[in-house]
Amino acid sequence: MKRIRCPKCDSYNSFDETKYETGQSLVFVCEECKKEFSIRIGKTSLKSTHKNEIEKKEDEFASILVIGNVFGYKQQLELEKGENIIGRRCKGTEISTAIETADRSMDRRHCIITIRKNKKGKWNCTLKDNNSITGTFLFNRLLEEKELAILKDGDVVSIGATTFIFQFTPPKD
Repeated sequence: MKRIRCPKCDSYNSFDETKYETGQSLVFVCEECKKEFSIRIGKTSLKSTHKNEIEKKEDEFASILVIGNVFGYKQQLELEKGENIIGRRCKGTEISTAIETADRSMDRRHCIITIRKNKKGKWNCTLKDNNSITGTFLFNRLLEEKELAILKDGDVVSIGATTFIFQFTPPKD
């Protein structure tokens, strides 16, 4: 089963892609808003969020593994060097790492993970809350306002009712 998102209301619609051929156009009517939209079957040009479909690039060495819950499904999202603003995906909100979830306790711009080299040339990963309403937790400890917490591979972070695992393998310099 393949899930597609309605361009008007962002709700998901499912269909069995094995019944259609590559290049075939399909027309759908959204179950939520009743908008009609079409898609063309083929290879996607969008970045995949499923762990088994991600091809690692040489410059990708950090990611978050979002644990599936009642609000959303399991996702693996790559992080970039520099600031990564993490939050709930919402149409019109620009963030670098958008988690697809129905968790309304997660802000659209909830927390920031920064990945950069320090003055000694070692990689540092830090986590800070972005003035969210529910706060950011590192191993069940609420981060203080403006606190920068050092992240290590395997650290567990909770934002709203959603939890993710920080994964980091420093590149070989």
